[in-house]
Amino acid sequence: MSPGFYTRVADELKDIQRAGLLKPERVLESPQAGIVQIGARQLYNLSANNYLGLANDPRVVDAAVEATRTWGAGLASVRFICGTQAIHKELEQTIADYLGFEDAILFAAAFDANGGVFEPLLGAEDAIVSDSLNHASIIDGVRLSKARRYRYATNDMDDLERQLGQARAEGARTILIASDGVFSMDGTIAQLDTIEQLAERYDALTLVDDCHATGFIGAKGRGSASHCGVEGKIDIVTGTFGKALGGAMGGFVAARQPVIDLLRQRARPYLFSNSLTPAACGASLAAIAIARSPEGDERRAQIAVNSQAFRARLTEAGFDLIAGEHPIIPLMLYDAPLAQRMAAELLEAGVLVTGFSYPVVPQGKARIRMQMSAALTPEQVRQAADIVVSVGRKLEIV
Repeated sequence: MSPGFYTRVADELKDIQRAGLLKPERVLESPQAGIVQIGARQLYNLSANNYLGLANDPRVVDAAVEATRTWGAGLASVRFICGTQAIHKELEQTIADYLGFEDAILFAAAFDANGGVFEPLLGAEDAIVSDSLNHASIIDGVRLSKARRYRYATNDMDDLERQLGQARAEGARTILIASDGVFSMDGTIAQLDTIEQLAERYDALTLVDDCHATGFIGAKGRGSASHCGVEGKIDIVTGTFGKALGGAMGGFVAARQPVIDLLRQRARPYLFSNSLTPAACGASLAAIAIARSPEGDERRAQIAVNSQAFRARLTEAGFDLIAGEHPIIPLMLYDAPLAQRMAAELLEAGVLVTGFSYPVVPQGKARIRMQMSAALTPEQVRQAADIVVSVGRKLEIV
């Protein structure tokens, strides 16, 4: 036992709390949905990644239960030892086919997918050019690679070209451009059409993290590449089943066959993590089927209607929103304690949201991130927006 260590930990926690950066956990006593229960109270849920509203869909739940009955609770093994079942191969081929790739590989989480994709594919002779606002999992995955690292200002195509030019001039064997398809804290969609043009010009590969796009952005929900008109031109897509596609867990990498084959041999999070549970596989397969169907089109249309109505109401009231078309709607407050206070006031008033501050977002960029879902009716969206306006006026934000 080292008393000094525990004292430092306790002091750091106190500093986090004093700075207004403490991240509380809200304990749900209901399934994830448009309306959730905390304690005895029902709240409008504007805080989940449940874009298509499928997390508690009976078909998705039944598929998870049936997969568990058929395949068991878990594999107690990693994939290459004795942890691969037919349902894993089915899910890999299904997500690959959905997104237009030759094959895909499953990971326990999308964080692991990004953490495991770079190191096996790129060496010290290569270069990764990464957007400065990429998700933490990309940042950590890049750090694990021996490739040289270049960063460009977020969504700044001139800076991207400068970095590509420098990487090429410095003799990189292979250059990989890595970007979120949708930036999770801003809701901004990457300029993948321009990124693809620059990749062609500089003989570079492209990797897109589409966690906040797969299932509900682009034609049939095929993601940000479809939305930007470059479907079939992105080399590698990473994504998740933990958001729009059922909300369970698990990540994937989709790419050409040789890339997937090498990741199966060398990606450490794949080689040394237990196989994805059959329940998560079954739920994800059911969710993909819904996302690809005409019902998926209806749910995507509902998300668009909800997002436009909510943005319009908050803009009319005078809130500072980051402009965009994505169902992520950031309400900018800039001050971390104010973001936490507003989140607490909204919780008390009947709306579940989360205040985000450093280190999740840059210093001085604290915000409330609100997310629309097909699980909410237009009337519920209107009522939730009215509560946000009321709390904003109470706190003299608007």
